[in-house]
Amino acid sequence: MIQTTLHQLKVFETVARNGSFTRAAEELFITQPTVSSQVKQLTKAVGLPLFEQIGKSLYLTEAGKELVETCQDVFERLGNFEMKVADLKGTKQGQLKLAVITTAKYFIPRLLGSFCQKYPGIDIALKVTNHQEIKKRMLNNEDDLYVVSHPPQEIDLKSQPFLDNPLVVVANHKHRLSHQKNIDISNLNEEPFIMREQGSGTREAVLSLFKENQVSVKVKLELGSNEAIKQAIAGGLGISVLSEHCLISEGQFSELTILDIQHFPIERRWYVASLTEKKLSIIAQTFLDYLLEESPNISPPKMIQAGRKTQLSS
Repeated sequence: MIQTTLHQLKVFETVARNGSFTRAAEELFITQPTVSSQVKQLTKAVGLPLFEQIGKSLYLTEAGKELVETCQDVFERLGNFEMKVADLKGTKQGQLKLAVITTAKYFIPRLLGSFCQKYPGIDIALKVTNHQEIKKRMLNNEDDLYVVSHPPQEIDLKSQPFLDNPLVVVANHKHRLSHQKNIDISNLNEEPFIMREQGSGTREAVLSLFKENQVSVKVKLELGSNEAIKQAIAGGLGISVLSEHCLISEGQFSELTILDIQHFPIERRWYVASLTEKKLSIIAQTFLDYLLEESPNISPPKMIQAGRKTQLSS
């Protein structure tokens, strides 16, 4: 292994992560024969097969799995070393890998914008995805930090709340309940409802509240996108429960309104999390500190009231 190069390790790790020589070549901007050659040389140095192919699928051998973990450790240590050197020079340079749940896209990019202005030497790799994919990324240790609405209990995490995440009932502004106040939650019985997909934290919170108050809605649609839900509401297909952050981008003449329903908003929080055994890099710790410091300035009521009609100020 003494003759093994970092380039060979990087090529191997990319193939393992993508499960494909072709996709690895595309990601690394090199040819597929070059990828095959580098993996072949590495395999010879190890003395054991690193992959086995069954049909069209590529699988890691036991030796391959061990080497993947070694690669991840090597790359993480080298990355931390580069950041430490930059820090000793009085600069902040390096990459921050951040994965956030879809609804966080309404405020995280704003924070990242001001963060990057303050630290222009930092590159951001941002992944916006759903809860199930976030769990997979956590288990594979793919990111430095995660922003979620409900940290998974089955994964060993260090997490802390940093921002309110109120869930509100959103309807078309012409809805029969749109001008009423302090509406009993029983009025939602048999109401056409647009529900988030299975596994969504919002969905779990809503169903729990409905069960507690014996409310039965008619689920007309299941959608995995907040924007799609907003369009469905505007089109009169039903009502839904969304994070108030989703309404930040709504203009003055929005077709949406927040209904004043008892037991709403459902009070939830946003959490920033990292794997318990993961030592945060200088860059990740810098962003974490920045996030905790700046988050009080981005509470949803302030942003919504800035230029919206009064019915969206809840």
